[in-house]
Amino acid sequence: MHDAGPRVVGDLLARERRSNRPALQEGDHELDYRRFITTSWKAGNYLRHLGVRKGSTVGIVGGGAPAVLSLFGAAALGATVRMEPTTGEETDVLVAPTERLDAFDAPSRSNRVGYGSEPEDPAVSYFERDVWSENPVEPPERVAPETPVLVGRFGEWSHADLFDAADGVVDELSADDTVAVRAPLSDPWVVAAGVVAPLSVEACVLFPAGSETGTVAVGDGEPPEARALVRP
Repeated sequence: MHDAGPRVVGDLLARERRSNRPALQEGDHELDYRRFITTSWKAGNYLRHLGVRKGSTVGIVGGGAPAVLSLFGAAALGATVRMEPTTGEETDVLVAPTERLDAFDAPSRSNRVGYGSEPEDPAVSYFERDVWSENPVEPPERVAPETPVLVGRFGEWSHADLFDAADGVVDELSADDTVAVRAPLSDPWVVAAGVVAPLSVEACVLFPAGSETGTVAVGDGEPPEARALVRP
């Protein structure tokens, strides 16, 4: 990746990057770059509706499409994301699988968003309904590279930090690759190598289900893929 390329997460959601190429795959669910980008816009606009703005903290639990879309939507607003929070107390909005929401002691001011199954509690938003019905308009916020985007046990990472880490692996990828994410997104390097880097080169991000494999893996251990991106 060169200096002229993307340097904040929102750059990966530019209108001109929309295409029919696969961007994100999770089981039978696949989003091409057109739908991935417009749905990330929707996620950002819905999070703004819930009060998210620069300086807000969004907690995201789990992986796959809802987690990545929420991460990109929050990042495009200039918010900070806490992946896999241990509690909900430090978040303004908490996005999690519906069945796991009750495990988090979110404050009364915090909005909760469930995904995967429709929440029974009417006070809890339903990701698949509320985000998908949102207006597909690019968020107007402009975010500086030094803005914090991830915070957690690995410290605070800015947009620039994410892209600096992605720079270390992006030359090993091409648009024909499918990158299997085999480690938690709570690790910022996994976000950089497994999500930011492949999307930067218009490759596909895969959250494997069952025996699914990609062309390259991000994760620990011995993945089934023939190639693996290695942490520096």
